[in-house]
Amino acid sequence: MERLLEFVQTNIQADTSRLILDREKWPGIDMDIAVNCIESRLKLKGKVREWYENPRLIFPLKLSAEQCSSSLTGLYKAQLAERIAAQKGWRLADLTGGLGVDSWFFSKKASQVLYCEMQKALCDAAKHNFAVLEAGNIEICNCMVSSETFSVISEFNPDIIYLDPARRGEGGRKVFLLEDCTPDILTLKDDLFRFSRHILLKLSPMADITMVCERLGGCCREVHIVGAGGECKELLVWMDREWAGDYSITAVELTGSEDEGKYEVAGFSFSPSEERSSAPLIAGKDEIGTATHLFEPGKALMKAGAYNLLSTKYGLKKLGRSTHYYIVSDQDSLASIWKMGKVFSILRCESLDKRSIKQIAAEYPKAEVTARNLPMDTDTLRKKLGTRSSDHFHIFGLKSDSAGNLLLVASRQ
Repeated sequence: MERLLEFVQTNIQADTSRLILDREKWPGIDMDIAVNCIESRLKLKGKVREWYENPRLIFPLKLSAEQCSSSLTGLYKAQLAERIAAQKGWRLADLTGGLGVDSWFFSKKASQVLYCEMQKALCDAAKHNFAVLEAGNIEICNCMVSSETFSVISEFNPDIIYLDPARRGEGGRKVFLLEDCTPDILTLKDDLFRFSRHILLKLSPMADITMVCERLGGCCREVHIVGAGGECKELLVWMDREWAGDYSITAVELTGSEDEGKYEVAGFSFSPSEERSSAPLIAGKDEIGTATHLFEPGKALMKAGAYNLLSTKYGLKKLGRSTHYYIVSDQDSLASIWKMGKVFSILRCESLDKRSIKQIAAEYPKAEVTARNLPMDTDTLRKKLGTRSSDHFHIFGLKSDSAGNLLLVASRQ
């Protein structure tokens, strides 16, 4: 082990394909494991810095490093689990342990964590890594989730069961249906509820929220859409055996420093019935002409689908029923929501035609470009404008219900 760790540390910046070709130079090194450790460590650099910087940790499978949580999402899940447990001394069973990142974050809040993983290589690595990290409250079980291992779960007596089903089928292809994931939560749900009132389920951010909750049944209590770094990272479903009401949806944007292990949360919560009963405030032609700011919802907020409720709750004027951009004449209207997306100062607004394209292209030769709900896509509009990339200006081609197709120039706040 010591020789392997030393080799990985020495060759952390090496060409891994060359190491494989020249493996005979190092007869005492399992080169496949060494290369996986090197490539996995580099994957963790921007995700879990504490693990990346610890030279004594081992990572036998690169795919597990690619799929593991980041520090920000790991911290968020651990705090969510603590709120779900709502008691001291709570216990959590992680039935899809993988690399062990989630179990490690849960162990910082829970009194005891059960790490279950069917791949022996990952279990052996987890045992080593948890010891190095001094996470002494994590039990390890090399097992797959099935009726044969229910006794292990029952004996552990968890307050929460956590699952992150594998979303790859035969040949490594991505799958999205619940029954195609491993383990199949639809098959296991009733059995798992025998051992714990609460199940926390992590799914792909591509999953259809309505379909997921319909298929899981009335036990869905909360859905959390977790965004960070401008991307929608995870979809979490809190399932409660004793819940019989409607589920809520919470979109969150996480910002913070992985070095310090701290983060800030900006969130927006609502129920699907609230969104269905809300009618958006559609911007009139005069309001578009006098608007000072444009709000573009972030990926998590867009995934949540609260398009109308955003308008009615915060008084934001929507450009169109199918155009999910919002304008205001008073920046204070965005005080409660601005961290959930991007805010732009509107510099110019014109009807979209050949004349305006020519004028704006000449005046703003460098700008980012976005087109929504137009007969042309973003690439086509960019070519017509002939603009080059810029961090300062942004040109939007947007369809409005009251003023037709617009060409809007803005700068990022």
